Amino acid sequence: MTEILSFHNVTFSYTPEDETARKAVQNISFNVQQGEWIAIVGHNGSGKSTIAKLMNGLLFPAEGEVRVLRNPLTEENLWDVRSQVGMVFQNPDNQFVGATVQDDVAFSLENNGVPYEEMVVRVQGALKQVKMEQFLNHEPHHLSGGQKQRVAIAGALAIYPQLLILDEATSMLDPQGRDEVLSTVQALREKIGLTVISITHDLEEAMLADRIIFMNDGKKYAEGTPSEIFALGEQLIEFGLDLPFSMKMTKLLQQQGVKLVGQHMTEEELVNDLWTSNFNK
Repeated sequence: MTEILSFHNVTFSYTPEDETARKAVQNISFNVQQGEWIAIVGHNGSGKSTIAKLMNGLLFPAEGEVRVLRNPLTEENLWDVRSQVGMVFQNPDNQFVGATVQDDVAFSLENNGVPYEEMVVRVQGALKQVKMEQFLNHEPHHLSGGQKQRVAIAGALAIYPQLLILDEATSMLDPQGRDEVLSTVQALREKIGLTVISITHDLEEAMLADRIIFMNDGKKYAEGTPSEIFALGEQLIEFGLDLPFSMKMTKLLQQQGVKLVGQHMTEEELVNDLWTSNFNK
């Protein structure tokens, strides 16, 4: 498989002149392969947002190396790298610069000198991928939160990225908007093999990933599949993360004497176990 992104012993401090100051991230290493969905989770201040900025050159490490498509990320190749990495931030309103949806999606293409005829094709194609083509001439501020983030994703997709980074992209959305965005990303990943990095504090969102990197106090506390990370249970709560609903419900039912086998990452697993263990007799 092709390596899309990797961190090698990366350390960064916002106060490099103070050697005794806490490091925002310290000695972080991981890699992301083409087509993977990686979730980076942690409480506020754990270092995950700093990692997002290091990924696309908003920050550069004090120690270690960030590689994108196996090439070290430097100030010299920064814009070439950004042309291959799409990023969607927390607040979609902060990303809109165009008067209409199509103007906004075209913005990064204009900046990169894409010819007009090709730009039209890319804009229409990207909006169709996120099922927003009927809103081509709408003003962005009239859209719902979920629709705005889907347009932001279209803007990222229009550059034909190798990697899509979601930096707390669903944290300001209601449940419907959140589901819209995550369903869109899942469908795109299946359709075009998009590589996704999701930076989030929402463990239910993290369950969609192939692997989870769990950050705490600027360090990588654990890395593994969702099942392996959620097996940490109470440790996640101690570090300021909220367990998915199905896992909390499983624990409450077990405390009330209901027979259940292990933990359940999804509501479907919980319902099936309830039926098998307690009613299907």
